[in-house]
Amino acid sequence: MPGLADWAMHRRTRIEDTAGTKESLIHSLMMAEVGLPIALTLRYEVNPLLLSVQLGAAAVHEATALWDVRTAVHSDREIKPVEQHIHSFLESLPFGGLVSLMCLHADQVRSLLRGGRGDPDAWRLVPRRRPLSPGYLTGIGLVVGACVLLPYGEELARCRRAARARKHRARAHRATLRRVKGS
Repeated sequence: MPGLADWAMHRRTRIEDTAGTKESLIHSLMMAEVGLPIALTLRYEVNPLLLSVQLGAAAVHEATALWDVRTAVHSDREIKPVEQHIHSFLESLPFGGLVSLMCLHADQVRSLLRGGRGDPDAWRLVPRRRPLSPGYLTGIGLVVGACVLLPYGEELARCRRAARARKHRARAHRATLRRVKGS
């Protein structure tokens, strides 16, 4: 839901006319930075490798979030306090998920802190012993598709359309100037 709220804020502030495609692509990158570790966690056992991927992804996501805000601010896109709060919540989700995972798998955190010594499976992806049901995974996929991929895909398409329209207008304007100079 916070992702949908963020998308609505981008629509309200007409991201396609300010930061445009660059900011929208940064949003796609952030979704991948969160989505990949989640997908791995849904399919594989939690171990030092998976926790390391989660930790790295959370750190990279935070750095990308800073880049995202800098891009938005430098584009003169208005970012109201409500959008700032939505961003704060979205930034905290990877850390909240990671901390919860670490609490549920304290033995694997200890193994990670020991460098995985004594655990032959510490540094490889191990399929879940009890896989999540296909129906459960399908449900998650549908929610992610409807609440993340569709809205942000629409945002990226809107930004690309606006960029093409600006390029077309600029070309037409240059052609007009050439005709006027030639007259």
